[in-house]
Amino acid sequence: MKKITFYTWLAFLLFSVLSCEKEYQRPRKYEVDLFKNEKKDSNQAYVMSEDEAYGISDMVVASSDISVIDSSSGRGKAIYIYSINSGDLLFSKRDSVISYPYRFLSNQRLNLKKDKNDSVYVFLEKLKGYKSIAEVKQIKYQWLKGAPVYLLDNEKK
Repeated sequence: MKKITFYTWLAFLLFSVLSCEKEYQRPRKYEVDLFKNEKKDSNQAYVMSEDEAYGISDMVVASSDISVIDSSSGRGKAIYIYSINSGDLLFSKRDSVISYPYRFLSNQRLNLKKDKNDSVYVFLEKLKGYKSIAEVKQIKYQWLKGAPVYLLDNEKK
């Protein structure tokens, strides 16, 4: 009987010691945010300036005749394939002449045309990945991520 009481008291003592352990929690008033100036609003996507996009792009085309010819969404990333049916090549690092219709790929739906006569800048970079799509659809360039959609001024048309 004494052994049962001894083990019961021992178990009770161990249980009370282990359950009363308290972790130290630092009060919130002592917290210091070292990166408070570097935080940005996560709802806003980064959009480049026109000059920055022009400097990074491999090709810049001005066109008013752009259409979506194919799209895929569902599993994986959304993919949109656009066709530039006519336009002016403003800048290119590699190609000096392009033949129309010219196709490019984008991972997002672009709001390129406000009006049928509005021309826009199309900022393109060399296609990264999408090897099988590039071979089938003959695509060499993709939309520069973060590039703005700028309408051309009436003077430049």
